[in-house]
Amino acid sequence: METSLQQKPARLRHPLFEIWDAFRVNRGALLGLIVIVIIALSAMFASYVAPHEPAEQFRDAFLAPPVWIEGGSSKFILGTDDIGRDILSRIIYGAQVSLSTGAMVVLSSLLAGILLGLISAFNQGVVDIAIMRLMDVMLALPSLLMAIVIVAILGPSLVNAAMAVVIVQLPHFVRLTRAAALAELGKDYVVASTVAGAGVMRLMWITVLPNCMAPLIVQATLGFSSAILDLAALGFLGMGAQPPTPEWGTMLSSALQFIQRAWWVVTFPGLAILIVVLAFNLMGDGLRDALDPKLKS
Repeated sequence: METSLQQKPARLRHPLFEIWDAFRVNRGALLGLIVIVIIALSAMFASYVAPHEPAEQFRDAFLAPPVWIEGGSSKFILGTDDIGRDILSRIIYGAQVSLSTGAMVVLSSLLAGILLGLISAFNQGVVDIAIMRLMDVMLALPSLLMAIVIVAILGPSLVNAAMAVVIVQLPHFVRLTRAAALAELGKDYVVASTVAGAGVMRLMWITVLPNCMAPLIVQATLGFSSAILDLAALGFLGMGAQPPTPEWGTMLSSALQFIQRAWWVVTFPGLAILIVVLAFNLMGDGLRDALDPKLKS
């Protein structure tokens, strides 16, 4: 009989499981993730979830109240607007517009920010100074004001509003990528890769960038909420999505005159914006805690 039993080596867990374990400890972040998943699924299957078409008008139900108020109907759970369109259906379809546009905005600004940030970090000198001074000028201007000016030049539309928000968010990703890349350039593994003959492109995209992604993922998550807010603000001002597109900011703008006698027309689109932005902020805080080793318990 063996004098001692050989212990089996402990299985190494994938880093994603460790991140998930650290993330789910934060109940607020987990709640935000659940809310986002529910809203995203509702938006994806809006044609099955929404009780009516977003542009369908019911001539006999102008400004109908929600179902729990006297005079309300189960046909219109959250009531109708001034031309008889179901508010719940428009909010669900509006999630498609807000989430898809916000995702494209964040993805575009993230990719452009990574490119410019890496170029700036790997080209210290005139190139770095030119890029960073341009980003400083952009950050010195109020973001919403700069977006309004850009849309005013290009013309009011959802596409132009999205382009304006991409430009507004770009400096945050550029500065964050540059700072993270500069912090990695002095480390031993980068020096070893350089000595081994790795080229600049390999150092940028394969060696350095993967180790810079943690703060960028957090910034992208938080930038999603900022993008939705900016798009809603431009829509509210009539410079984003144009009627009859069921966009939350546009819904607020068209219903503002009925706030005193039909509060539900304004309240529910505003609550949709509030819930989505809060959910993304909670999830972003949880991701920051899970991805930052200094914040892990």
